[in-house]
Amino acid sequence: MPLTAENLRARCAEEMSHHPRGFNGCGWLRDAFLTVPREHFVPDRVWWPARGEDGRYRLYDRVRQPRAWLKAVYLPGVPLITQIDDGSVAPTGPADGAFTSSISAPGAVVELLRHLAPEPGHTVLEIGTGTGYTTALLAHRAGADHVTTLEIDARLAHHARTRLHALGLRPHAITGDGEHGHPPRAPYDRILATASVRTIPSAWLDQLRPGGLLLAPLDTPFGHDLLLRLEADGPGQAHGRFVAPVEFMRTRAQRTPRPYADLGWPPDATPDQWQHLHVTVGPAGQRIRHALAP
Repeated sequence: MPLTAENLRARCAEEMSHHPRGFNGCGWLRDAFLTVPREHFVPDRVWWPARGEDGRYRLYDRVRQPRAWLKAVYLPGVPLITQIDDGSVAPTGPADGAFTSSISAPGAVVELLRHLAPEPGHTVLEIGTGTGYTTALLAHRAGADHVTTLEIDARLAHHARTRLHALGLRPHAITGDGEHGHPPRAPYDRILATASVRTIPSAWLDQLRPGGLLLAPLDTPFGHDLLLRLEADGPGQAHGRFVAPVEFMRTRAQRTPRPYADLGWPPDATPDQWQHLHVTVGPAGQRIRHALAP
């Protein structure tokens, strides 16, 4: 089989079709994945997410290493790093620093959208445009005019808009702090955060339609994030459970660690119990408790 983006995309889709955390029979999502060219959104220079022997992150250059770059784009479980230290590190070679933006692994994107379950015509708010790839998949499903996406970094937002427009997609792409949401187009049927938070911002709850779904990676005491799926059950409040262990970069406003007791976590929560935890969020704050607890 020749090494082309189309062939690699099909191979990646086939792998995810047989993975329990992949498409899981979700036909529209598989169709969207096969239709939207992921490579179109990946910058020409990205870093591999694991350190090399020299302790730094290796750079993949589309011009110098076209085959290796393209293969990396379609590895189901590998994110590619698009920004280090909020853009202060130039993508000119191997680097060190804190990851601050990426294009999530294909498998992670598929899992997000499968749990989000958007329908055609749904109004969707995406927090964290990044490269614009997930935005394009949302536009494919809900319709571009129904999608609003927010990116705090102006350079990343410009790249995403350029890539989206080149495919004829014109969602409402806004440069701004996603933690505030975007009230002018609220309420939303679906809200998706592609960066993790320690506590769910009240603005998201205020802008979520009753019965709507909010999906966000939440920081935990377990050394990794958990994907939280909330359903709005009234103005500014929602309830739900965790659906999968994940790893995402933190929003800029919530990078500072906080005591987990202040974030509503029970002191006796353990990593093996995450599937049995129930979450409520609203004006009274965030509370995480065992499902059978009063």
